[in-house]
Amino acid sequence: MIWVEILAILVIWLSFWSLIPRDEWWIRGADFPRLQILALGIIAFILLLVWEHPWDMSRQVILIGVIAALAYQLKMVLPYTLLWKKQVKQVRPEQLNPEKQISLIVSNVLTPNQKHHLLIEQIQQLKPDLVLTLESDQIWQQALTEIEVDYPYRVAVPLDNLYGMHLYSRLPLKDTEIKFILSDEIPSIHTTVFLPSGQPVQLYCLHPKPPSPTEAKDSTLRDAELLIVGDQIKDLDESCIVMGDLNDVAWSRTTRLFQRISGLLDPRVGRHYINTFHADYPLLRWSLDHVFHSTDFALVKMKRLAHIGSDHFPVYVVLQTGRIFDRIQEELPQTDADEQEAQDAIQEGIEKAELEEKIVTDEIAQPYKEQGKSV
Repeated sequence: MIWVEILAILVIWLSFWSLIPRDEWWIRGADFPRLQILALGIIAFILLLVWEHPWDMSRQVILIGVIAALAYQLKMVLPYTLLWKKQVKQVRPEQLNPEKQISLIVSNVLTPNQKHHLLIEQIQQLKPDLVLTLESDQIWQQALTEIEVDYPYRVAVPLDNLYGMHLYSRLPLKDTEIKFILSDEIPSIHTTVFLPSGQPVQLYCLHPKPPSPTEAKDSTLRDAELLIVGDQIKDLDESCIVMGDLNDVAWSRTTRLFQRISGLLDPRVGRHYINTFHADYPLLRWSLDHVFHSTDFALVKMKRLAHIGSDHFPVYVVLQTGRIFDRIQEELPQTDADEQEAQDAIQEGIEKAELEEKIVTDEIAQPYKEQGKSV
């Protein structure tokens, strides 16, 4: 049963491959299937124990390697289970206040997907305050005119390059800008949304390119865009939400660094994964669609919605703001090493964008280019 040892070695190799501090897609890709690697590791561990074969030195070394790999994978994924302490508090029934709540749907619709009615039905049923669509082009924009009567505030960026996005809001928007932070191909929406109570919330809608052989050859621009936004947010003393398809998993090095730099919280920690991609393959899923928020928000409701014909499931989240939550919820601690790592990643992203002749003139990225460090 040599294949048992081959499976075990594969698990060990995949587990520690992602520790290599490189941005190439064939290295960063190991961040994604941690649940799948964990499952294979458990199978390999059991088979190694029951395998009727002498316990020679190679078998013992492989078993120790599998145990180490399982421990590492569990460290990465356990925070997104009920076994972990919740990062975001649940709003108790007696605390519910609709005037201080905001509900939203994030949906990567998949540009060629023609099942527009499936998303529209969910929007009409849930009636969220905000709807963010990603990969939406002119055809999707036309199909979604059906909901426009309920969403008087809209931001449209219809593109045919798989990076179009549309924001629909029942709540007033102000100071809305469409930004192309590190590339003239990749838009993001930056705006202020006002809760029913009148409280302003800074909103960032993102969809950077993933590291893959068909998209970006490495994660450099994705990481830099996310960290640039996080670095801007850390200086804000305001309520804030970041949402979108970040083309990165919740447990990746970059996403966790983004949380520490920005001070934003993840409502999935201590609850469940909300694996949104790939919708058509149950055994190959991970969390690509995210909602992060400032410490003054707590969670009312969060769930993955039904299949809409896309390769992503939509996500529905309801948050409520309040001073009490700001007092009892803490940002993740940030170190000087985190700050240096973030600044290095930002500079590397800007240099790569310039090398590839991307646009690096947007006001949110330009200060990093001019000063060589941070704003």
